[in-house]
Amino acid sequence: MDTANLTREETAARSAVVTLHRIRVELDLTGAPERARTGFSTVTTLEFDATAESTWLDFIGEEVRRVEVNGVDQDVVWDGARITLAGLAAANVVRVEAVGAYSRSGEGLHRFHDPADDETYLYTQYEPADSRRVMACFEQPDMKAEYTFVVDSPSEWQVLSNQTAVHTDLGVGVQRVEFAPTLPISSYITAVAAGPYTRVDGEWRRDEQQIRLGVFVRRSLAPHLDADEILEVTRHGLDFFTDAFAYPYPWGKYDQIFVPEYNLGAMENPGLVTFTESYLSRGAATDAQRAARANTILHEMAHMWFGDLVTMTWWDDLWLKESFADYMGAHASAVATRFQDAWVKFAASRKAWAYQQDQLPTTHPIVADITDLEAAKLNFDGITYAKGAAVLKQLVAFVGDDAFFEGARRYFAANAFGNTTLDDFLVQLSAVSGRDMSDWSAAWLQTSGVSTLWTETDDEGRSVLVQTDPRPHRLRIGLYERRDGRVVRREQQELDLIGERTPLDLPEADLVLLNDDDLTYAKARLDERSLRTVEESLSEIEEPLARALVWSSLWNATRDGELDAARYVAIVRTHGPAESNIGLLAGVLANAAYAIRHFVADADRAAEQRAWTDAVWSALQAADAGSDAQLSWARALATASAYDDAHHEQVRALLDGDVPAGLVVDPDLRWQLLTALVTTGHADLADISAEQERDDTGSGRTAARRARSSRPDAAVRREAWETAWTDLTLSNDHLDAEIDGFRAGGRRDLTEVFDAEYFARISGVWGDRSIEIARRLVLGFFPAADSLSAVDVWIAENAAAPAALRRLIVEQRDHLERDLRVRAAQGATSRG
Repeated sequence: MDTANLTREETAARSAVVTLHRIRVELDLTGAPERARTGFSTVTTLEFDATAESTWLDFIGEEVRRVEVNGVDQDVVWDGARITLAGLAAANVVRVEAVGAYSRSGEGLHRFHDPADDETYLYTQYEPADSRRVMACFEQPDMKAEYTFVVDSPSEWQVLSNQTAVHTDLGVGVQRVEFAPTLPISSYITAVAAGPYTRVDGEWRRDEQQIRLGVFVRRSLAPHLDADEILEVTRHGLDFFTDAFAYPYPWGKYDQIFVPEYNLGAMENPGLVTFTESYLSRGAATDAQRAARANTILHEMAHMWFGDLVTMTWWDDLWLKESFADYMGAHASAVATRFQDAWVKFAASRKAWAYQQDQLPTTHPIVADITDLEAAKLNFDGITYAKGAAVLKQLVAFVGDDAFFEGARRYFAANAFGNTTLDDFLVQLSAVSGRDMSDWSAAWLQTSGVSTLWTETDDEGRSVLVQTDPRPHRLRIGLYERRDGRVVRREQQELDLIGERTPLDLPEADLVLLNDDDLTYAKARLDERSLRTVEESLSEIEEPLARALVWSSLWNATRDGELDAARYVAIVRTHGPAESNIGLLAGVLANAAYAIRHFVADADRAAEQRAWTDAVWSALQAADAGSDAQLSWARALATASAYDDAHHEQVRALLDGDVPAGLVVDPDLRWQLLTALVTTGHADLADISAEQERDDTGSGRTAARRARSSRPDAAVRREAWETAWTDLTLSNDHLDAEIDGFRAGGRRDLTEVFDAEYFARISGVWGDRSIEIARRLVLGFFPAADSLSAVDVWIAENAAAPAALRRLIVEQRDHLERDLRVRAAQGATSRG
């Protein structure tokens, strides 16, 4: 067994014989600016009790130099992932001196050299199991400890951790910063950041509580830091969660740092939350982008209670933090900030992620069976996040807001600083609601799959509501009618749906929405009359949430091959330009582009792509000056123009300054437009070099790499292919750029020659590279073939491959099979 891949059984056995108390971590980061230096000194001192004579510590790095147990040196027994400890007593102090490796993959201690000013920035990212890349530790969530961090760094740097600094020694050009001990936390949410970050301070007060707020970003991005809005959302969130959970924020300070080359959206390290810099715009940003950032800020803040204060025992119950945080992010956005339409975006886009994941052969219950760390890494998915949040929304509709939040309060009070499982939460919720939650849990948390709802007429002419994969639903049916150029709700019926077929007393209506208000988790189909209403009048539906449900229904039917992709795209062409909710518009534009590339019949794709590119160009010209819609259509034009060059002259004009009034063509949009021209052969290396000179930043250099690899030349694509697989110096972002360039424009004529080599390489890369990098290669290069034969052969011949790798390939096979099946079904008549 790969000893880096910890299993549930062995970690449970370890925590049964070890009681961890305190860990002190000393890091020497003074050499980080030296690019030739690959590692850093890390010294870990652990205090714990033991009832076994031996155990192991987890550490992945360059070297373990010394292991001392209770003052006595031991031989270093380290296999690259585990350090063997022997001769343990009832109470132990273990000291490990080692060398950690600076990361370029976003795992462990990531190092970034900013080309804009040649400054160096460090930050840590650990979930689920990468703190062992920085310190020797017990890498499992149920072994909490008080952590004290001591960091040596250049003297002009900001140095941050979970707690406030309590002592700083200044030397000649260097400093030593010691932080206060944390309250008991798991290793994966400890954090360190260091570098010349720009800092903006704030404060939050409530009664006797005063929390210092900080927002950080690297210096070259400081002009683009919208600190006022970030701090405003933070204060609203602390107000809301303090009241909702009746448990004061426990972690002292609240710092938020935006970091480069980040693998996630954000991470809930208590006292030091990390965010991707993608949440900062270098020019124009739509309100939907700001809403997404606010949602993420509140999602991470919810984790301060769900996940940090009370932590799952093992990754099976990952939902106990992620599902709750996903729900709370939307809920708090809607009730505590100006982004009151958070549930609209959730209904149309977030749940689409869940529906997609839940239809894969690898779907799993929300409470999953996670046997090891590789499985845990892949379970940060649409089931754990979006389906879990959707199910919680239904639970709130079932038991009521008051009971739900009172159950949460009791859960925190009973389990603060501890570890829990599913039953611990259900016990509290059952007690406060007066309902036995076991049936609800069995139906929603411990089973997989998504129900589909539609109406039929039985032999006696009565309406019947039908559901596949029957589960109990509380839902509302909305009956809408056309009225004076509007589509408005006439009435609403509420019911509890249990079995496969439920008779309804359903009056006729122009539009019937089977999950009105989006209370439950199910794909709801439109009947034919409703579909005709939508085709003619979707943009006349007044309520944004109702439109979100319609857009969601259309997209799900398209993905399932029940609505022709061309018909779907035609609806988007007709009603997209009138969609006033920018969050809905952004999702609809992405879905239309995807439908053309994946679901439209091969013979029709070029014509549909041309019609789409023309429609996008027209919508851009017609959009209000300076509007979010204008910016969204401009981005959609850049995306479309990589597949169809009908408007390459207009795209060039946009780059040359011939811009519609009000449109901000910022550096990121410029790169999108230029890369589209490069992909279709209308721009060259000279254009790329000129643009990089204009934008010689970290983002600019990554974009230039992507553009260079997008050139429509077989030798260029081969170079991108080889670089991605073999260049071990690539950062995570640079690897993505090579992969994106290789796939640019969907040019199978340039890439299909690599299909066989792909299947020959993936097992090796899974064993040789970190899971993050290997996952990007496996997913990014999966062949968009016109047959399943190659992937089926690999699956058949690699039954013994690691389960996590097989899962990725099985999922990619399912996506490909869906593409082929849906394309083959185009033009067939079936239920809409």
